[in-house]
Amino acid sequence: MESYEDLLKRGKSQLPEVGTGGERFVVPNVRGHIEGNKTIISNFVQIAQHIGRKPEHVLKFVLKELATPGEIRKQFVVFGTKVPASRINEKIQKYTETFVICKECGKPDTKMTKEGDVYFLKCTACGARHSIYSKN
Repeated sequence: MESYEDLLKRGKSQLPEVGTGGERFVVPNVRGHIEGNKTIISNFVQIAQHIGRKPEHVLKFVLKELATPGEIRKQFVVFGTKVPASRINEKIQKYTETFVICKECGKPDTKMTKEGDVYFLKCTACGARHSIYSKN
């Protein structure tokens, strides 16, 4: 019969290596170009899908933060002014911190629901529920 220590050593040797490099959730950077007075972003819809939110909701937040007009055209987002990619990335990161990341456990495993005029963030990882936005 094996001792507890021998069983523990054998069990630990069979565990997979734990990676400590980087986070599992990274928001992709925008890709796009400037055309005249407009900024065209080609991967905005994919970014919204990656963070698990509707592109329209993400765009509404980004447009309000940047104080610029814009719209979704097929798979592209067209901003009505020249906007540096770094500022757009900054606003998408702010959106993610506000509407995606759980305030309790810090994980991105959340669902957004709307009850009346109030949005709630429900974490599927830890079960926490927070109100995140109220429309006046």
